[in-house]
Amino acid sequence: MTLDLAVTQQGSTMSMTPSPGGGGAAFVAVDVVVLVLYFVLVLAVGFWSMWKTKRSTVDGYFLAGKSMTWWPVGASLFSSNIGSGHLIGLAGSGAAAGIGAIAYEWNGMFMVLLLAWIFLPIYLASGVTTMPEYLQRRYGGRRTHLFIAILSLFIYIFTKISVDMYAGVLFIQMALKWDIYVAIVFLLSVTALYTVAGGLAAVIYTDAAQTVIMLGGALILMGFSFAKVGGWNALMEGYFDAIPSVRMPNTTCGIPREDSFHLFRDPVDSDLPWPGVFIGMSLPSMWYWCSDQVIVQRSLAAKTLSHAKGGSLLAAYLKVVPFFAIMLPGMISRILFTDDVACADPDLCKQICGNPVGCTDTAYARLVMELLPAGLRGLMTAVMIAALVSSLTSVFNSASTIFTIDLWKTFRSGASEWELMIVGRVFVLILVVASILWIPVIQASQGGQLFIYIQSISTYLQPPVSIIFLLGCFWTRTNEKGAFWGVAVGLTIGCIRMLLDFIYPAPLCFEPDDRPAVVKSVHYLYFSMMLSFITLAVVVLVSLATDKPKAEQIDRLTWFTRMSPVEAKEQPREEVTGHERAEMVVTGKEGDNSTRKGSFTSSRLVFALYWLCGLNPQKKESKKSPVTPAAPDLSQLKENPRLKQVLNANLIICLSVAMFIIGYWA
Repeated sequence: MTLDLAVTQQGSTMSMTPSPGGGGAAFVAVDVVVLVLYFVLVLAVGFWSMWKTKRSTVDGYFLAGKSMTWWPVGASLFSSNIGSGHLIGLAGSGAAAGIGAIAYEWNGMFMVLLLAWIFLPIYLASGVTTMPEYLQRRYGGRRTHLFIAILSLFIYIFTKISVDMYAGVLFIQMALKWDIYVAIVFLLSVTALYTVAGGLAAVIYTDAAQTVIMLGGALILMGFSFAKVGGWNALMEGYFDAIPSVRMPNTTCGIPREDSFHLFRDPVDSDLPWPGVFIGMSLPSMWYWCSDQVIVQRSLAAKTLSHAKGGSLLAAYLKVVPFFAIMLPGMISRILFTDDVACADPDLCKQICGNPVGCTDTAYARLVMELLPAGLRGLMTAVMIAALVSSLTSVFNSASTIFTIDLWKTFRSGASEWELMIVGRVFVLILVVASILWIPVIQASQGGQLFIYIQSISTYLQPPVSIIFLLGCFWTRTNEKGAFWGVAVGLTIGCIRMLLDFIYPAPLCFEPDDRPAVVKSVHYLYFSMMLSFITLAVVVLVSLATDKPKAEQIDRLTWFTRMSPVEAKEQPREEVTGHERAEMVVTGKEGDNSTRKGSFTSSRLVFALYWLCGLNPQKKESKKSPVTPAAPDLSQLKENPRLKQVLNANLIICLSVAMFIIGYWA
C-alpha cells in the first residue's frame, strides 16, 4: 500500500521532541486564526455536502448516490492516499536514503489508471458496493468473503489509522503543545461528526477541499526550502556533504548513499533492488489501488465510468507533486539541519528525538517550525491536520461500509435499510473509540515496531489478496476452492515471515547482522514476488483440480463477461435529499404522523436529529416500501465516444509523463 510503504523506509520512529539546540518558533495568534479558519472551512464543506446529498439509502450513504463528478473523485483519491504519515515518512525517507522511496508514488500513477481502465468496468458491471462483496459474488460461499473482510478491517485499524494518527498528532503536539489525548479526541470528534452524518459524499467533498490546502501548503514550504538551501544545484551538491559531525568511526553511519539520486538500485545489496521495484512493489500496490475499499469506493461513487477515469487521471497527475513538495524538502532538511536530522550516534539521537535509530522522520516538521513565518506555520499545521483528517475519514467510511455490507448483512440477511444505516454510523463511533484506545500501545513502543515494520505488514499480507482479485477478474476458470486455499497458504507464509521480522529486527548500521538467512538475504520486495508466485500456483492448481465455477459466478463478474445479460433486479424508490425533506417539514407536506401529531418544537428537534444522521423516519416503519422492477443499471458504464477519445489521449500522455520521470531518475 503506497501510503504506508513510504513511511518507514529507514526504520526510524517518529518522535517530534525538539532538539536541544532549538525547538523552532512558537505559535502566535495569526497561526491560531489560520487553524480556526481551516476547521470552519472543513465543517462548512461537510455540512453543505450533507444538505445537498441523499444519505438515507445504502447507495446514498456508502456510495454518495453514485453522483460524484471527476474532480472531487480525483481529489479524494489523492488526499485519501496522502496522509500525515505520508508527509512525515516520505520526507524522512528522502533525508535518510535519497529518492528511492518515491518509486512507491510513481508506481501508484500506473495502478490508479489500471483501476479506472481495467478493474472498475468489472466492478461497475457487477453492481457491488464493497470489494469483499465482489469476491463473494465471484467465488460464492462465505469463507473467502468473510476472510478478506476481516483482514481488511485488521489492516485498516492496525496500520492506516495508527500510522496516520500517530504521525499527525505528534506533529500537532509539537506545534500546539497540546496533550496528546486532547489532540486526538478533538480531531477524531471533528472527523467523526461529518463522517457519521454525511457519509461518503461529505468525505469526498471535504477531501477535495483539503487537497487544495495540502498542495498549497506543501508547495509553499518547498519554495521556502529551495530558497534557503540555494536552489537545485545546491541541493544536488550539498546532500552528499550533509554528514553529521558526530558519528560512529569506521562505519557508514551518517554517510549519504552513493545512489541517493538513483531510482533503480543494485539488485543484491541495495535498500530497494530494481527487480523488486518492478514486480515486488507492483503487486501490493495493485491491491491498494485496484482492490482496496478505501480507494475503489471513491471510483464507484462516480456518475459514470468517464468521470471515474477523469478522477483517476487527476489523481495520477497529482502523484508527481510529492517528489518535489515532500521528498526533496526532506532532503533539504538534512542539508540545513545535518547534526539533528541526520544524527548517527545512538546516544545523541536519543537526546535529540528520543530514538537511538535516527531522527530523519523529524525532517519535515523541522522545516515547518524553523523556516516558515507566522501564519504560514499555522497553514502547514492545517496541512498536516488536513492530511490526517482526510485519511481517517476515508478509512472510517470504508471500514464502516465493509462491516455493514460484508459482516453485519451476512449474519443479518433480513436487516432493513434503516438498520444498516444505524449500524454503519455506530461502527464509525466504535472505530473512533478503538483508535483512541490504541494510542497507549503506540506510545509504549514510541511507534518503533509499528513504524519499522509497516512495510512488512503491507508486503506480506497484500500480494495473496492481489492474486485472487487478479485471477478472479481475468481467468474465468478460477473457483472458490482455489481462491480460498491460495489466499490461506499465501497469508500463512506471509505471516511467518512477518513474525520473523519482528523477532529479528534489523541491526543498527554499526552492529553485525546475525539474522537468519531468510530474513537477512531475502529482501522484502523479493519475498513479495515469491509469495505472489506461490499463491498463483496454489490458486491455479486447486482450481484446475476442482469443479468449474457456476455461470452466475462468471456473468458480469470478469473482464470477458462484464457485459453479459442478466435478469432484471428490483430497484428501490427514489429518496429525496435532506434539503427537499426539510422543505416538506417546514411547509407541512411531510407525511410523518409523528410530525403532524406531536408538538411543533418536539417534532423539529426529532427531525433535526434525523436529518443530521441522514435517516428517513418513514423507512423505519415501512421496511418493505414499494419497488419497481427495473433492468440492471448500466448507465455508469456508458461513455460518450468523443469524451472517451479525449480520456484515452490523456491516458497516453499521463503514462508518457510517468515513464519519462522514472527513466530520467532511474
